[in-house]
Amino acid sequence: VQLQASGGGLVHSGGSLRLSCAVSGFTLDRDAIAWFRQAPGKEREEVSCVTTVDRLTYYQTYADFVKGRFSFDRDIAKNTFYLQMNSLEPEDTAVYYCAVARSSYHCSRMDYWGKGTLVTVSS
Repeated sequence: VQLQASGGGLVHSGGSLRLSCAVSGFTLDRDAIAWFRQAPGKEREEVSCVTTVDRLTYYQTYADFVKGRFSFDRDIAKNTFYLQMNSLEPEDTAVYYCAVARSSYHCSRMDYWGKGTLVTVSS
């Protein structure tokens, strides 16, 4: 099983990035999918959590600091999910991790983690 996160980079304040998480080793189904981040000197925090009812129905929650700037997307055929991040701020600078909890409806305990992708937002 492998989660490969990518898409991080350096962007100016107000810019956008799209993070990807390609999953291999199993097919995403009714799993909980999440993005976390960890800024330098801070604890890891949840950015978004998506729980899947079926292939067309899923529920999304976002941390308060997202403020409508980020959105989730997935490509079932590619077994990949995404985090579109707009209006980035320097406070969003962190390593972003994708994670999956198999057959779960919450993101409190994840089974698999990607290695992380660094997002740096300059002012």
